[in-house]
Amino acid sequence: MEAFLSGHAETSMFLRGNLAAHGIGASEAANATDFWLWEDAGRLAGVFGATRSGNLMLQLPGRAPEALAAAARALKGRPFKALTGEARQAEAFLKVLGQWDGLRVNDLEPLYRLDLSKLPGGASPLRRARSEELPMLSAWFAAYERDLGFAAADPAEARLQAFLRAEEAVSGGSAVRLLTEADRPVAMAALNAEAVDCVQLGGVYVPEGARNAGLGRRVARAVLAEARDRGARTAILFANNPAAARAYEAIGFERIGDYRIAMPQAPTVLGEVPK
Repeated sequence: MEAFLSGHAETSMFLRGNLAAHGIGASEAANATDFWLWEDAGRLAGVFGATRSGNLMLQLPGRAPEALAAAARALKGRPFKALTGEARQAEAFLKVLGQWDGLRVNDLEPLYRLDLSKLPGGASPLRRARSEELPMLSAWFAAYERDLGFAAADPAEARLQAFLRAEEAVSGGSAVRLLTEADRPVAMAALNAEAVDCVQLGGVYVPEGARNAGLGRRVARAVLAEARDRGARTAILFANNPAAARAYEAIGFERIGDYRIAMPQAPTVLGEVPK
């Protein structure tokens, strides 16, 4: 499975990262993933994944209708919180799942790639979050989700989700790194997937009053420099807005395609698809 996915590395990072982090089989981790494989003429031609928390992923280069329909049937009764993937594949799968209309989020985002040997130089101080920064991080995560349009419709649920993400960062359970000035956090970023020598950057956030000063570019470069120094050779990301895209392009990222992120109005359970 990894050999197949690595041949489509740029649009398979969540599948590859979850496989590397959690393997195959029972796990209580939110991103532990069940996998379904599609074969064509005896060769692996597609991989579908569903996490314990309801995130769906796929890598199906040929977009075979019969594969999409079979996967939809296999996913009946599974929770659905979000779907990500190469833009055309994700669109086709959402339609087969009966989830194309009425989505709360249906973003087409530019996909970027960077050879980390070309990452610009320059040192920027990074560190993990500290327990006393939990309130600040909760506010940052809440604002980040609002900026992206991903925040839960229920304000109480949105606050809870932001707090849980902040708590995970403080406990060291996530890859969040803080860019600091005089040891004061000014921006954050993380790797949201890692596989072999490839990483995917995400969660880049700069507080509103500090934007347009190059902090997003600095924190992204610093997190990627850490990954490169650990052996990563390639970085992938998708950009949510033009300002973010310009920051990524400034450190050498090149656009290679489009990626889709979709979310229903509220977490739901997938229904039956006719045969």
